[in-house]
Amino acid sequence: MTSLPLHQRIRGDIEDRIRSGEWPPGHRVPFETELMAQYGCARMTVSKAMAALVEAGLIVRRKRAGSFVARPKVHAPVLNIPDIQSAILSRGEAYAFRLLSSHVRSAARGSADERELAAGGKLLELEGVHDAGGRPFALERRLISLKTAPDAAAADFSAAPPGAWLLEHVAWTEAESRISAVNADAQVAALLDLDEGAACLVVDRRTWRAGEHVTRVRQVFPGEAYDLVARFGPGT
Repeated sequence: MTSLPLHQRIRGDIEDRIRSGEWPPGHRVPFETELMAQYGCARMTVSKAMAALVEAGLIVRRKRAGSFVARPKVHAPVLNIPDIQSAILSRGEAYAFRLLSSHVRSAARGSADERELAAGGKLLELEGVHDAGGRPFALERRLISLKTAPDAAAADFSAAPPGAWLLEHVAWTEAESRISAVNADAQVAALLDLDEGAACLVVDRRTWRAGEHVTRVRQVFPGEAYDLVARFGPGT
């Protein structure tokens, strides 16, 4: 019986450790030099194994830091508003929301979108980071119309994330989502613990209640952590 090529054996050994739970999400995979010494092989052989693991979505590479076991992605229905907290808890990871800033302000004079959202009232501006398993999962920047949701001004968003609070307290009747891809700038990279320039997925969302604007939010996710799923038939 022909034995497996060495790069496939290296991949298999690492994959077994990941799938068995021996190496949990976020665990650092040995550096290529360590694997070269362990298996007595050339860098090209190790690189081939690691590239296959990246392609399979089992590990992610970070410049200067090494390779790490990938975290399971949150799969969000395109036509729904996902609750990040529930999605993270449902996969068995600890969840936390770190509120970075919160203040009430008027709509910016030069922004028609903000004036429309405020509808003559004030806006609550929030910035925070959703954590999954002790690591940054998403950066959130949100504006809430205090004319539509006045109780938001007194809500404790360090205890309950704003998205979950809104889903519970202000029923939405219409929503619009726009999805784009960006490279992390220095500020986003620092907040999400990424390399500057790393690929990110951005979801910009607005919601309304019976024609009244409720909120506008931008959520930035590391590309490795989130995807959008749509299932439909030919007539939809």
